[in-house]
Amino acid sequence: MKFSKLQAAGNDFILINGMENKGLDLEMLAKKMCDRHFGVGADGLMTCEESEIADIKMNYYNSDGSRGEMCGNGIRCFSKFIYDNEIITKERFSVETDAGIKNIVLTFKEDELKYISVNMGRVDFRSEAIPCTITKDSILEEKIIVEGQEIRISSVLMGVPHTVIVVDDYKNYDVDRLGRAIEYSTDIFPRKTNVNFIKVIDEGTIEIKTWERGASRTLGCGTGSCASAAIAYKLGKIKSKKVKMLAEGGVIFIELDEDYNILMRGEAETICNGEFLK
Repeated sequence: MKFSKLQAAGNDFILINGMENKGLDLEMLAKKMCDRHFGVGADGLMTCEESEIADIKMNYYNSDGSRGEMCGNGIRCFSKFIYDNEIITKERFSVETDAGIKNIVLTFKEDELKYISVNMGRVDFRSEAIPCTITKDSILEEKIIVEGQEIRISSVLMGVPHTVIVVDDYKNYDVDRLGRAIEYSTDIFPRKTNVNFIKVIDEGTIEIKTWERGASRTLGCGTGSCASAAIAYKLGKIKSKKVKMLAEGGVIFIELDEDYNILMRGEAETICNGEFLK
């Protein structure tokens, strides 16, 4: 079975043409192929298939086999994969995801695909949408105790649940330990949550470190960058509506309007193409 491996901001994915490979057990396949010791190794697996409501449909699975509603860095890799393989030949197209339809615009430089822009939709601040059991309309700088440490969290739904912690110094926060603990705090987040630790550099620049639901620590997260920029603006931590997100694996550009509609822009790179034999 042929596959491609791509990365965006250090978030790596395996892509398979689902229209040529039908009837796959994607949960099992994600676990096998994403294993970094016994498989290809990746944060997630994606396949494409025909859609009745958009130009193409994206199926996304985390490395632990769980299905994800959306993936920001993933959809940029997906868009490059389907364009490079001539599955879609347009420079503007729509992608059906479990979090709704996302509109894509490809930007070229000297005939090479440079940036993929994604209309990510509107950030949902409602606690019931996340979902979160804290009985407030929205979750902004709520104090919780995690692993014996008091932390202020802010949470939103950006296609998938995201929780953001604003830090002054990463030395005071064990991203892996606290990220895992917050992800699995199902008494607060029944569907679990992604966790982002952000440090504001200036009015339009944010450094981000992410613990992803279903994938553990990753070098970048597109939806997490969108959620973090929106929360930082909502809390008054930044003033600019154009934000440069500095993930551990690369840069993602976010634009938001007054209604918190998000446009995400970034690059995607093909690492290799291969054939999976197992």
